[in-house]
Amino acid sequence: MATVKEIYEFINSIAPFDIQESFDNAGFLVGRKDREVRKILVALDITGEVAEEAARLGAELIVAHHPVIFNPVKSITDETLTGQVLLALAEQKIAAICAHTNLDAACGGVNDCLAEALELTEIIRLQQAGVDAQGRPYGIGRVGTVHRPGLSPAEYAAFVKEKLGSSSVRFVDGGRPVQRVAVGGGACGSMLEDAVAQGCDTFVTADLKYNQFLDAKALGLNLLDAGHFSTENVVCAPMARWLSEEFPMVEVRLSEVHREVYRTV
Repeated sequence: MATVKEIYEFINSIAPFDIQESFDNAGFLVGRKDREVRKILVALDITGEVAEEAARLGAELIVAHHPVIFNPVKSITDETLTGQVLLALAEQKIAAICAHTNLDAACGGVNDCLAEALELTEIIRLQQAGVDAQGRPYGIGRVGTVHRPGLSPAEYAAFVKEKLGSSSVRFVDGGRPVQRVAVGGGACGSMLEDAVAQGCDTFVTADLKYNQFLDAKALGLNLLDAGHFSTENVVCAPMARWLSEEFPMVEVRLSEVHREVYRTV
């Protein structure tokens, strides 16, 4: 068996919580650290449906990417969505560990998983924020070379949609074939100029605004919005694998109920 504390310490060893962004709230957020864990559920978010799934499976712990508590909470009641989820976790004695921007930035984390899902090679960091306590460099975003240089932005958008299982991919054609690609899991639209500075012709991220598409076109950058869920959910299966390898006596399951929340027509 393993305890919640031991699992937290393992996640901290691969994606140190002290490298999270200042606005973030990643960490051990719900539960008792000495609780024994026999089953873990891994999901991108801890929604009401995911909490119900964990209870149905008999999981003592949910490991998620997005923090179940992000903004300050002044009360925990069933009158708010956050309160409903936290009550469900507490009532079922389910702990929650959330690895967010620390997992975005860490080596092997969200952005490396995204780059690998898109079959990029010669991968480097888009930004280097520093080094962790073990001397490992970290930073948001990755840059790499495409496996088939020369695709048009439209062809590459179709490839990205297929590889990530995105509901849709919005894109702007910056006027160049796709060769050197930057990726930023989740909302990384503020990093357009970083991508250009790294010599990229294409940037794949999510949650883009209208003006960011305009800016990208003016910069001659192909810009693709593949969706927040799709660009970050790529880390969940590897996280489940890491946990299974480290704790072979613990059953680790990927959420089957959590998926892209919206549809497109």
